[in-house]
Amino acid sequence: MSTEEPVRTCRKGSILEVIIDRPKANAIDLATSRIMGEVFLDFRDDPQLRVAILTAAGSRFFCPGWDLKAANEGDAVDGDYGVGGFGGLQELPHLNKPVIAAVNGICCGGGLELALSCDIILAATHASFALPEIRSGTVADAASIKLPKRIPYHVAMEMLLTGRWLDVNEAHRWGLVNQVHEAGTLMDQAWKLAEQLAAGPPLVFAAIKEIVRDAEDSKFQDALNRVTQRQLKTVDTLYGSEDAAEGARAFAEKRDPVWKGC
Repeated sequence: MSTEEPVRTCRKGSILEVIIDRPKANAIDLATSRIMGEVFLDFRDDPQLRVAILTAAGSRFFCPGWDLKAANEGDAVDGDYGVGGFGGLQELPHLNKPVIAAVNGICCGGGLELALSCDIILAATHASFALPEIRSGTVADAASIKLPKRIPYHVAMEMLLTGRWLDVNEAHRWGLVNQVHEAGTLMDQAWKLAEQLAAGPPLVFAAIKEIVRDAEDSKFQDALNRVTQRQLKTVDTLYGSEDAAEGARAFAEKRDPVWKGC
C-alpha cells in the first residue's frame, strides 16, 4: 500500500483500491484531483488491473466534493483538475473497466458526482447523500446532467433545487445505491464484488461500458447498428477475440471459461 497523501492506493492482484484521505472531510482540491486523475489513468492503462474500488478514509465522510476552503485561498473552481476532470473520473475517456464506489459516510456535492461516475455504488448504513450547491449559489454541473437519468426525474430535481438530504435507505429505494451494508462489512462486500468482477470477461466489460456511453444520447436503432456493425472498437475487439471463442467452448464443454483478455 502506498502512503502518499492525500490519496492512498492498495493493489491486490487485478484489483485497485483508491482511498481519498484528506482530513477532516476528504474534500478535494486541485492538487488532489490531479493525483486522482493520474491514479485512474494508470488504472485504465494497466492491462493487469481489471477493477477499481473508490472509497475514503475515516467513517464520517466519503467526500463532500470541492474543497471550499482551498477555493477561498486561491484554488479556482475552473482551475486545472488534471486528466479525467474533477476527481480523475468524471471526464476520463475510454475507462472501460468496472469501478465500484464504497460510500462510507457523507457523500454530497462533488463527492456524489464522483460516486455517480462509478458503475456500482455500495453504501454503509450511516451514509447520506445531497447536492447542497444551491445553498452556496452555485450549480452541481455534472449531477445536473447525470442524476435525472439515474433516479426518478422529480426526485433528482428536488435534490438539485432544494439541496435536501437522502438517507441511505431512501437512496437505495430510488436506485441511487445498489447495496447497503453495515459499516464494518462495507469494504469486505466491496472487495467480494470486485473479486467477482475481476474473475469475469474483461473484453465483455469493456464492450458493455462503451456501448452504454455511446447509447446514452443515441436513438436505439442507431446505437444498435453501431454495435452489430462492429463500429465500436471494444465490440470489434471482443467479437474477434480468443475470449469470445473460449466462452463458446466452455459452454459446449460444460466448464468455467478461462478469460485471458485477448
